[in-house]
Amino acid sequence: MAQFSFDIESEYDKAEMNNVFDQARRDIESRYDFKNTPASLEWLDGDKSGLMVTGNGAWQIEAVVDIVRKRLAARGQSQKVLDVSEEVTESNFKATKPVPFQHGLDHDKAKKLTGVIREHYPKVKAQAQGDAVRVTSPSKNDLQAVMQLLRAQELDFPINFTNFR
Repeated sequence: MAQFSFDIESEYDKAEMNNVFDQARRDIESRYDFKNTPASLEWLDGDKSGLMVTGNGAWQIEAVVDIVRKRLAARGQSQKVLDVSEEVTESNFKATKPVPFQHGLDHDKAKKLTGVIREHYPKVKAQAQGDAVRVTSPSKNDLQAVMQLLRAQELDFPINFTNFR
């Protein structure tokens, strides 16, 4: 009997993140309440793995992060890719906050996904393989049901379904 499978990954589209970054920067530059303030958005490092948000204070940083969230939603990207757990650093009348992007499934996240799948669909096989989870089943319907189940879960990280076979 044929085995069907797909992979669950936690990645983000870098081209879309470039577009989100550019649009959010234009929004910040054109907002009247941000005129003559240090409000800005920069890449966190050379490989574009996050954003550095700058502003007058924590309130302005949150406003800039909200702009980024709106741009992510407008482009159909998950807002869970933003890791806003870092603290705001204030110095010299300027506040900064690094916002790295979440990507990759570590062991705990993979274990959580496989546990949810095994609990609801015991006939479906799910196993962690590196930074992805491979889900296999003889039934395509079961795999589609697993996808719907995982989309409905309240996860604190983004998931993508790839490598359908």
